[in-house]
Amino acid sequence: MIRATEYVLSDQPFVVRRTVRWGDCDPAGVVYTGRFTDYLLGAVGLFSDHIAGGAGRLGTLHGVGTPCKAMRFEFIGTLWPDDVIDIECWIEAIRTRSYDIRCMARRPDGSAVFDATFSPICVRLDERVGTSIPDSLRAALSAFLRPATAR
Repeated sequence: MIRATEYVLSDQPFVVRRTVRWGDCDPAGVVYTGRFTDYLLGAVGLFSDHIAGGAGRLGTLHGVGTPCKAMRFEFIGTLWPDDVIDIECWIEAIRTRSYDIRCMARRPDGSAVFDATFSPICVRLDERVGTSIPDSLRAALSAFLRPATAR
C-alpha cells in the first residue's frame, strides 16, 4: 500500500496534512529549505481547488490567470523524515489585483513549523498584463476571508 504524502484533512477550516518523505531531506535528515516551498505550493493548490469547488483552475474559471506575485516565509521549526504537519489555509487579504493566501503549518501537537503567505496577482489571459480581480472571483475569495486580526 502506498501512503499519501499530502491530502485534505478538513474543509472548515481548510487544512492539508503533509508527511515528510526521506527524499525531502539532506544527508543529515533535515528537510531542505527549498522543500518548504513545495509544501506551501501543494497546500495552496489544494485550497484553490477547494475554492473553485473542484470545477477547474480557480483563476481560469473567472477569466484570469493567477501567477505568483510574491511569497513570504517565516521558518519556525525543523522537520525530519516521517514528520507530519497540518497546513491551515485561508484568504487573508483581497486587494484590487492581488490577494493573499495565508498558510500556517503546525505539527499535530500544535507546535508551529512555518508561517507563509502566497500572493497571486490577476492577469489577463490574452496579454498577460495585470487586471482587476473579477467580481465573481472576489466573491469566491471573500467566502474564505479571515483578516489578519482574526487569527
